Amino acid sequence: MTTKIKYLILGAGPSGLALATQLLRMKETSFIIVDKDAEAGGLCKSRQMDGSPLDIGGGHLLDVRRKNILDFVFHFLPANEWNRFDRISKIQFDGVELDYPYEAHIWQLPMDDQVAHLLSIMNAGSNRGTPMPKSFSKWISWKLGDLIANHYLLPYNAKIFADISLDELGTYWLYKLPNVSMEDTLRSCLSKKIHGHLPAHAQFYYPKQHGYGEVFKRMGAALGKNLLLNYPVKSLDVETLTVNNEIQAEMVISTLPWQELAADKSFPKQIKTAISRLKYSSIDVTYRPEKAATDSHWTYFPSPELSYHRVLYRQNLLAGAKGYVEETNTLRLPPGEISTHHNQYAYPLNTIHKPEQIQKVLAWATSRSIIGLGRWGEWEHMNSDVALEKGINLAVDLLQK
Repeated sequence: MTTKIKYLILGAGPSGLALATQLLRMKETSFIIVDKDAEAGGLCKSRQMDGSPLDIGGGHLLDVRRKNILDFVFHFLPANEWNRFDRISKIQFDGVELDYPYEAHIWQLPMDDQVAHLLSIMNAGSNRGTPMPKSFSKWISWKLGDLIANHYLLPYNAKIFADISLDELGTYWLYKLPNVSMEDTLRSCLSKKIHGHLPAHAQFYYPKQHGYGEVFKRMGAALGKNLLLNYPVKSLDVETLTVNNEIQAEMVISTLPWQELAADKSFPKQIKTAISRLKYSSIDVTYRPEKAATDSHWTYFPSPELSYHRVLYRQNLLAGAKGYVEETNTLRLPPGEISTHHNQYAYPLNTIHKPEQIQKVLAWATSRSIIGLGRWGEWEHMNSDVALEKGINLAVDLLQK
């Protein structure tokens, strides 16, 4: 017998859970949210490891800047159950360790290196007014100068996005990188403190006694019978909006990677082709029990000789926790090494043709009452606070129509 509902939400990660929660808050009960796993949370799930929780998707934190999202999250895990941190993150390369962001901490280098970096920034194409290049590699140097590009951003991105050549990436998404102001950099060198743009998560919250996944576990529990776990989506009939021949909806909201749906025969060939052109990277996280001598919350490692690209020091986030966690692109995992957790879908890649392909998929899906939501539904690399806000806003939009 087919269950008929108004809204069917595919995937119980942050955006799907926020959508479902907001629907329920607005008195809409004709919905089901499904997930293939036994626990809600998506990439933000946590598991016990060596006596403390470990976040299986790598580093997930709650940014302090969106008060509406803080209020939303604190409803499930109250504010007094979180610690607030001033971000400490670092970059290690060529035997040097700098605080992040790189351009604001050049003053930590020897004097000759400071001068060389200042000249490099001054000669960056963006500061000289030269035309913006179209290739990713040249754009990075144009934006930040050769030294920052070559020491950090180019090798780091080559590691994290090892699945493709860097010049297959577009430049349309790089607006997130700050302009490196010669004036701010010089002020930083003279005053020996940060000037200019502050990075994302400059201040953040992390639970005192839990992993970050505890928030989403509680959020899922609050949905009660509206949440259906251990329920993989095996088929989606786009003509009838029926999943697994069991649940039929008036509207489907998908937070799943489109590749997980496109095998269904009801997807037209041209849409399957567009989905096949959406690229992503897979990440493995590996727990190391050793104590690291650092006060950093996490450190970036651009050196090609090291397999991992980032290390998160949970000992500096969670009282009593041991060790640290390495993040490694799956293609760079050393032969024979078994990681603690494998994330097949970790980062959607901003390839040159992505905007065209995802727009084609979303336009077709929307015309059939299927909405893409969140990191994978919209194919955008977004932090959890952004994903939560997307879900909340979509619920409001749906119910106010």
